[in-house]
Amino acid sequence: MPGEDQFIHALARTAQKKAVRSRRRRLSRAKTAAPAGPVAVLSPSQRAGQQAEQHARRHLEAAGLTIVRQNLRCKAGEIDLIGLDGTALIFIEVRHRHSRRYGGAAASVNPQKQKRLIRAANYFLPDLSRQYFGGAVPPCRFDVVAVEPDGINWLKHAFAAR
Repeated sequence: MPGEDQFIHALARTAQKKAVRSRRRRLSRAKTAAPAGPVAVLSPSQRAGQQAEQHARRHLEAAGLTIVRQNLRCKAGEIDLIGLDGTALIFIEVRHRHSRRYGGAAASVNPQKQKRLIRAANYFLPDLSRQYFGGAVPPCRFDVVAVEPDGINWLKHAFAAR
């Protein structure tokens, strides 16, 4: 029946309008109650990763490395730490594992991860060269810091850029 279809569509439109109004009210209340800056809610594994990076940074600085940047991100990937060791620029990947099962933290830096790190390092290298080496490209190396229950293992020259 044509009259019944029109009635059903009218009810549906009314329900949609009511839902939209309710959603708008809820959003406007949330905007006024929201804090000024963005609030990052981290998962437990993200918090553990941040703590591992801070622990690794303190360990490297105590060993004499100068950390100049942390958590540089681009489309190619992320570099956890960048340090200076004399005249060399060091790109550092920090890996954290709760156990050595499945090879441990250092074993998780597989060839795919290495390629992402190399691409990200190549992206940031020109800017870092200008900033810290007067435009000359310094010798670079890739280190891995494995944070595990039994301590920190710093693997210098963990892999090479091909």
